[in-house]
Amino acid sequence: MKSMILIRGEKQESCNAFKERVLDFARKVATNAPGVNVSLTLTEGPPPPLSVIPFKRRKAAVLSISGKIEGMTELTFLPKGLAGVYQVTEALPVAYQKTWADGTRTPGVCLLTLFRKKPGIDYATFLDRWLNSHTPLSLKIHPLWHYNRNVVDARGRDALEGWDGIVEEHFRKRQHLTNPFIFFGNPLTMWYHMIQVYTDTRSFLDYHTIETYLAREYVLKSSTPSQLLP
Repeated sequence: MKSMILIRGEKQESCNAFKERVLDFARKVATNAPGVNVSLTLTEGPPPPLSVIPFKRRKAAVLSISGKIEGMTELTFLPKGLAGVYQVTEALPVAYQKTWADGTRTPGVCLLTLFRKKPGIDYATFLDRWLNSHTPLSLKIHPLWHYNRNVVDARGRDALEGWDGIVEEHFRKRQHLTNPFIFFGNPLTMWYHMIQVYTDTRSFLDYHTIETYLAREYVLKSSTPSQLLP
């Protein structure tokens, strides 16, 4: 069982204040919730002013909790800026080997993406195109280090935003995401790959409502801390 909590920053809130606020909440959850894994993906600062990826400039964070969360005291008082709690099915088509301590920032950068099903197609078609077309295409083209794919199965009754998918794509280095000649391939194939990704994405997503964020990840509590390398 995995739940994802989407938190928005307030307009007058600085990036650093937002980061400290949501990290503090995540640490409390990790400290006081036995038997669960806890990670936080959040925007730490503004994205590049120019990019082929349409990064949003809003402050956003997603707290992921793997395990049962019923009765957790920390979730009785959810943080301000709560946009929704989502129960999801997680898949890791490619996964990093975690060699850093819990509580420290994950190396590299993350592309956090929120999206909805394209109007006019049924849900089965949406899933088929996402899982069986877009995922293998992304793995083929992009230098992905870790791909955390989450299909939203249910939304909390107080959810303000109705997302169908939440994806966290990790890259070893910032330039692997922000440099189009690395993200989409070499100059000979880059434009073709861009067209491929654009066409494939539009086939199953509501393209005009998609949200992409340049983010970082903190794993607050993992199930295998004893396996960390020295």
